[in-house]
Amino acid sequence: MTITKMSWRPQYRSSKYRHVFGKPATKENCYDGVPITRSVHDNHLCTVNPRFIAVITECAGGGAFLVLSINHTGKVDPHHPRVSGHRGNVLDIKWNPFNDFCIASCSEDTTVKIWDIPEHGVLKNITVPRKELQGHSRRVGLIEWHPTANNIIFSTGYDYQVMVWKLDVPEQVIKNPLRSISVHSDVVLSMSFNTDGSRLATSCKDKKIRVFDPRTGTLLQETNCKSHKANKVLFLGNLKMLLSTGNSRWNHRQIALWDQEDLSQPSYSEDLDGSSGVLFPFYDPDTHMLYIAGKGDGNIRYYEISPEKPYVHYLTEYRSFLPQKGMGVMPKRGLDVCSCEIFRFYKLVTIKSLIEPLSMIVPRRSESYQEDIYPMTAGNKPSMTADEWIGGLDKGPVMMSLRPGSKLDSYVELGSGKDPTDSMETQHSRSRPGLSLLIQERLDAKEGNARKESPPTSLLPSTDEKSSSTTYVSNGQLDSMHCSPPKTENEVCYM
Repeated sequence: MTITKMSWRPQYRSSKYRHVFGKPATKENCYDGVPITRSVHDNHLCTVNPRFIAVITECAGGGAFLVLSINHTGKVDPHHPRVSGHRGNVLDIKWNPFNDFCIASCSEDTTVKIWDIPEHGVLKNITVPRKELQGHSRRVGLIEWHPTANNIIFSTGYDYQVMVWKLDVPEQVIKNPLRSISVHSDVVLSMSFNTDGSRLATSCKDKKIRVFDPRTGTLLQETNCKSHKANKVLFLGNLKMLLSTGNSRWNHRQIALWDQEDLSQPSYSEDLDGSSGVLFPFYDPDTHMLYIAGKGDGNIRYYEISPEKPYVHYLTEYRSFLPQKGMGVMPKRGLDVCSCEIFRFYKLVTIKSLIEPLSMIVPRRSESYQEDIYPMTAGNKPSMTADEWIGGLDKGPVMMSLRPGSKLDSYVELGSGKDPTDSMETQHSRSRPGLSLLIQERLDAKEGNARKESPPTSLLPSTDEKSSSTTYVSNGQLDSMHCSPPKTENEVCYM
């Protein structure tokens, strides 16, 4: 008798993110009474950084948006001061990735404006911008900061132009962009940069995806696929792939994956449902997780992306009865690493005039810092100046550690082939007590210092004689050496 040995394979794919769950904020930690805009424009309508949250609001006469301190939760004063210098409805807002006190807005009045926000927040109405960009002939629908170059911003409007602006010039009113890119035949619906900003992808009302060189405007790739009508497009980090959301030929909502070097046919596509709301895609390059949130939906689907087939691996979905009109996303440096939080949304719930924070959490039993889910991530320092970028230079983002106790100046440039300590001058970094003990030890080892004495007291965290825990300042908050991550969705631990 012949016995055939068969190998058993699990039906699911093993993943450390398999049990990620969404944890909505309690009522007192939401922003209540916010007059969210009733605009039908399919943008996020909200932008967040570790200090402030900004949301486009409904107002009579002109356009305005609200800027609140990130800790200003609870009931919002209906007469709270606003940023209200536009003569038409505000359509998009974006924080400067390298300056938490600088925000850009664009409007139906055909302008883009750059605003400085006071350190203590908006205490009175702000009507005069730091810069005003005048170049579009019709309303401006989208803006996007360059991901690695300082003082470079892109805008696109209903004149079908994509304009490149340099902000570090003396003029308060800038009338001539660096470049005006004319490769679109209709309104641009979304823009997305790759990691180093050397490629810009757009989706257009003509249902095509285009990839071009943002510096020269040269068109590199263009879709001509009839089976997928793209609405939003997103570069997937360093995977050299694009993700688009849109509709199939049968008008089902659909996601599609593309090779950035070949847009003739999607590498992967999946129909989701027959709803009509626009699908907003969000990608986390650190965890390779993709989140899909539909406008008007209450749920958020999430997936894990891999560079090999089948590329897209469904994890699960967060479900809620509260429909979202728009979404803001907190940058990684603003997350609570002690709670194993890997992503945070800010859901705009128009029917309740509510902004609801939603944390995506990896349940872990260990109380130590989870290095495997927090690799080095893009920080808030530019890797080059505007002039360097204009001159032809492309650089990846400057990376930082999220480890509690590490200061935001513990940086290393992506793709440099160095570890974090190589990117800092030894003598200079030794004078900065904010460096983590780990980095200091590595610096000592590199200098051939074999001393085994205890670290200098200037590098040790301060402790209270009556307290058994040690606190560090990280991500703008006090963090504990031994954090207490959530045990469950309902405090139940998953392994």
